[in-house]
Amino acid sequence: MEWGQAFWTATALVLILEGLLPFFSPASWRKAMAQIAQLRDGQIRFFGLLAILAGLAILLVF
Repeated sequence: MEWGQAFWTATALVLILEGLLPFFSPASWRKAMAQIAQLRDGQIRFFGLLAILAGLAILLVF
Protein backbone atom coordinates (compact mmCIF):
# COMPACT_ATOMS: atom_id res chain seq x y z
CA MET A 1 0.00 0.00 0.00
CA GLU A 2 1.46 3.33 -0.96
CA TRP A 3 1.76 6.19 1.54
CA GLY A 4 -1.10 8.30 0.14
CA GLN A 5 -3.55 5.43 0.17
CA ALA A 6 -2.53 4.48 3.72
CA PHE A 7 -3.02 8.07 4.86
CA TRP A 8 -6.54 8.31 3.45
CA THR A 9 -7.45 4.88 4.80
CA ALA A 10 -6.28 5.90 8.27
CA THR A 11 -8.16 9.20 8.00
CA ALA A 12 -11.35 7.40 7.01
CA LEU A 13 -11.02 4.97 9.94
CA VAL A 14 -10.55 7.84 12.39
CA LEU A 15 -13.67 9.58 11.08
CA ILE A 16 -15.67 6.36 11.34
CA LEU A 17 -14.53 5.77 14.92
CA GLU A 18 -15.16 9.40 15.87
CA GLY A 19 -18.69 9.16 14.53
CA LEU A 20 -19.72 6.01 16.39
CA LEU A 21 -20.47 7.54 19.80
CA PRO A 22 -22.55 10.50 18.57
CA PHE A 23 -24.44 8.16 16.23
CA PHE A 24 -25.26 5.45 18.76
CA SER A 25 -25.50 7.55 21.93
CA PRO A 26 -25.93 11.27 21.26
CA ALA A 27 -26.85 12.04 24.89
CA SER A 28 -23.64 10.46 26.20
CA TRP A 29 -21.62 12.26 23.54
CA ARG A 30 -23.21 15.60 24.46
CA LYS A 31 -22.47 14.98 28.16
CA ALA A 32 -18.84 14.09 27.39
CA MET A 33 -18.39 17.22 25.24
CA ALA A 34 -19.86 19.39 28.01
CA GLN A 35 -17.39 17.89 30.49
CA ILE A 36 -14.48 18.42 28.10
CA ALA A 37 -15.53 22.05 27.61
CA GLN A 38 -15.10 22.58 31.37
CA LEU A 39 -11.41 21.53 31.30
CA ARG A 40 -8.63 24.10 31.38
CA ASP A 41 -6.51 24.63 28.25
CA GLY A 42 -3.52 22.91 29.85
CA GLN A 43 -5.56 19.80 30.61
CA ILE A 44 -6.86 19.62 27.05
CA ARG A 45 -3.34 20.06 25.68
CA PHE A 46 -2.10 17.26 27.96
CA PHE A 47 -4.73 14.83 26.64
CA GLY A 48 -3.93 15.94 23.09
CA LEU A 49 -0.26 15.21 23.71
CA LEU A 50 -1.15 11.77 25.10
CA ALA A 51 -3.18 11.03 21.97
CA ILE A 52 -0.29 12.09 19.73
CA LEU A 53 2.20 9.95 21.66
CA ALA A 54 -0.15 6.95 21.64
CA GLY A 55 -0.61 7.30 17.88
CA LEU A 56 3.13 7.53 17.32
CA ALA A 57 3.73 4.49 19.53
CA ILE A 58 1.19 2.50 17.53
CA LEU A 59 2.85 3.56 14.27
CA LEU A 60 6.24 2.50 15.57
CA VAL A 61 4.99 -0.89 16.79
CA PHE A 62 3.06 -1.78 13.66
